[in-house]
Amino acid sequence: MKHFFSIIGGMGTIATESFVRMLNHRVKITKDQDYLNYILVNDAQVPDRTAYIKDHSKPNFFTALREDVLQQAQLKPDFFLMPCNTAHYCYDDLVKLTDVPFLHMMRIAVHKFITDYPQEKKIGLIATEGSIYDHLYEDEIKEVGREVELGGPEIQPMVTELIYSNIKEKGVVDGELYHRILRTMHDQYGCNVILLGCTELSLAQEKAPEHPYNVIDPQVILADVAIELELKIRAGMDPKTAIEKYLY
Repeated sequence: MKHFFSIIGGMGTIATESFVRMLNHRVKITKDQDYLNYILVNDAQVPDRTAYIKDHSKPNFFTALREDVLQQAQLKPDFFLMPCNTAHYCYDDLVKLTDVPFLHMMRIAVHKFITDYPQEKKIGLIATEGSIYDHLYEDEIKEVGREVELGGPEIQPMVTELIYSNIKEKGVVDGELYHRILRTMHDQYGCNVILLGCTELSLAQEKAPEHPYNVIDPQVILADVAIELELKIRAGMDPKTAIEKYLY
């Protein structure tokens, strides 16, 4: 297979399924051959990212991701992507394993925010406890000169319930809960734009999009970037040249 990329997924599986579905449905096609070539690594055994970030005595998820990246690197994909925000905690270590370009989901999403909403100085952030605890998105947002609003103490329990109790444990999206989170961030904390800092939240957006709030969905953004890059590469552009503009 020529001109393909590798998806390091399985964190969690339903969120990865959502990403792949989005990837396939956003490609403009007239025939089977118009779809993109990719290899999906759905490594469902990757240890919980939040558990390790908050407590280093827990299993280190980098070990599993390291094995996945090294295996895929032997196949020489055009680039890597990883549709899990929290797993970007070890992005820098993963990049060191290979010369294959590796998209950074979080940085791409943050730059999309400042491009689409240049007048907004603040963005609301909802994410896993791990991402919040280690300031993964917060650091990226502050790097581009914007402020982060996390909301009050009532926000994180609702977000955790939606991600873990609903989606990860039961495989369902509580649309009312998702909308309540967005409404609270907007009405109570003045967030005109809310960033969905977890792919389970991207799944919630896919399944329950009927709301009036502005969201930045990194999963959609990553899918669109992957499509753009792979079509350019398929047309003859060098992979490293194509991806350069997204290596912030």
